[in-house]
Amino acid sequence: MTGTKEIFNRTALLLGDDVMDALTNARVVIFGVGGVGSWCAEGLVRSGVTNLTIVDPDDVSVTNINRQLMATTATVGRKKVEVMKERLLEINPDARINALETAYNEETETGFDLSSYDYVIDAVDSLKNKILLILKATASRATFYCSMGAALKVDPRKVKVAEFWNVRGCPLGAMIRKKMRKAGTLPSKKFLCVYDDEVLPNRGSDGIVETDTFNKAQINGTTAPVTAIFGMTLAGLVLEDIYKRTR
Repeated sequence: MTGTKEIFNRTALLLGDDVMDALTNARVVIFGVGGVGSWCAEGLVRSGVTNLTIVDPDDVSVTNINRQLMATTATVGRKKVEVMKERLLEINPDARINALETAYNEETETGFDLSSYDYVIDAVDSLKNKILLILKATASRATFYCSMGAALKVDPRKVKVAEFWNVRGCPLGAMIRKKMRKAGTLPSKKFLCVYDDEVLPNRGSDGIVETDTFNKAQINGTTAPVTAIFGMTLAGLVLEDIYKRTR
C-alpha cells in the first residue's frame, strides 16, 4: 500500500513538514457535501487534512451527476456522506472521516460543538439553516468560511473571495444580510465568503420543482466547473490559513 508520506510528497515539497503536520492535526467540518462541499472535501483530503467531518442528510440523485463529485450513475440512491467517505479513504486510507447523515438546523445544532473544530465550512443550501450556521460558527472559536450561491453562473473568472459584509452582486449574500439586520442578529466576527456576482437566467424548461431534505422549490441551473471552483477555493482558504499560521 502506498504510504501517506509518498501521497503528499509534492505538497510537502512546497509547504514543508511543519505545515503538513499542522494539516494533519487540523480538525475541519463541512456542512453540505453537494456541488460545492464535495469538491471542498476532496481538495482538503488531497492537501493532507486527515481529521474531517462531513455533514449532509441527502441521497445521491441523478440530477446531482452534472456537478457533485461523488455522484455517478453507480451511486444514485446512496447516502452522499457514505459515498464521499469511501472516495476520501481511497485517496488517503489513514484519514479519519466522520460521516454524519443529518442536516444542520434548529433541531440538530445543539449536537455540534463548533468550537471543537479548527475550521467550519458552510456549503448548505437552506437559507434558514445557513443563517443559523453563520451565527453559531462565528460565535465559536473556529475559523469560518462560507459559500454563497454557485448556481446561475458559467464564467469561472468571476469567482471571488471577500469578507461577508463586502460581498457585492450576490443575491444570496444580500438576502442573508437583510434578514440578519431585520432580526437584529449579526455575525459575532468577520468571515470570508466565496461568491460570484454573475447571475444568469435559466434558459431551459421553466417551473422545475424538486423536493429534497431542504424543501427547495425552485431549482436553478448549475455547471460543474463553477461549483468545483467554489469548493476548491474554500479548501484553498483553509490550506492558505494553516500555511500562514505555521510559517
